[in-house]
Amino acid sequence: MRRLTCALLGLTLASCSGGQPAREEAPRLDFDENWPDIPDDAVFGEPSAVDVDSHGHIFVLHRAGRAWEESFSAEPIEEPTVFMFAANGKLLGKWGAGAFIMPHGLSVDEDNNVWITDVGREQVFRFSHEGAQQLVLGERGVAGQDGKHFGRPADVAFSQGRVLVADGYVNTRVAVFDREGNFITQWGEPGDGAGEFDLPHAISADAEHIYVADRENARVQVLSLDGEPRGELRAKQSGHPYSAKPIGSGYVLVIEGRDMLDRQGAIGRIYRPDGELERVFDAGVDPRTGTSLGHDIAIGRDGSVYMVDNKAGRVIKFELARAGLEQE
Repeated sequence: MRRLTCALLGLTLASCSGGQPAREEAPRLDFDENWPDIPDDAVFGEPSAVDVDSHGHIFVLHRAGRAWEESFSAEPIEEPTVFMFAANGKLLGKWGAGAFIMPHGLSVDEDNNVWITDVGREQVFRFSHEGAQQLVLGERGVAGQDGKHFGRPADVAFSQGRVLVADGYVNTRVAVFDREGNFITQWGEPGDGAGEFDLPHAISADAEHIYVADRENARVQVLSLDGEPRGELRAKQSGHPYSAKPIGSGYVLVIEGRDMLDRQGAIGRIYRPDGELERVFDAGVDPRTGTSLGHDIAIGRDGSVYMVDNKAGRVIKFELARAGLEQE
């Protein structure tokens, strides 16, 4: 087990050879290295997203070894791309074979339906808990910026009966739909100033706010439930946020996949309700021995956190208390 080696709450950058700042120093995270238990015969690789349903099942979206590329294959991935695990890490089920080209985001709604974005197909899907397709938004393989098209949609969240799509790599907007897929509005038009996004990579919501991981602007934008800018989360030496999730009482957990020098990693930050930094920790592999890319996080009702490490090809589980704050 890797242990927390220091108790620093601040961020430290030191000079290194070549004049570049050193990597950020942060406590190393203690996590369950034996989670999950993936059978030897299962094809699993390049995980992208994770979420937890009301039963405590953990859904992990992965690409079965297909690598991210700028020009996506038109052929669906043949192997199952959605794995469902129990809290103890046992694989309970898998589905999604032949359904996706480049799956990206996965979110479970209040009815335990599973929503998935595919940046290659330019579509958003709703599936039943067991993997039966129920709804498709967008036109397959056709990009656009209106109520019937997307520009590489990245993630989905739910608020007040609405479906919020972080749309994403090309359109840089949040598209808002009702639960049956009818388009309502969009946020983040160019010229909106504080509400303008530069690659909204992930989105989440609580009873008061919506949180957008505004990746290339190196901030998490905090919006009202009507999409109006209310502030941002950005520590002094923040990198690029890939996912942000509320964890109760106004606190927000953020995972950063790259620092400001584009060095990949997995730095976690917990922000207080006033937007100030509460805690920072390192959830990545040692950069001297491998590469991490913190890509998504999910919070279980028991306070367990699940983080997708895209480049290291793993999903890790840790307790929220060890990251510095217990869930309410």
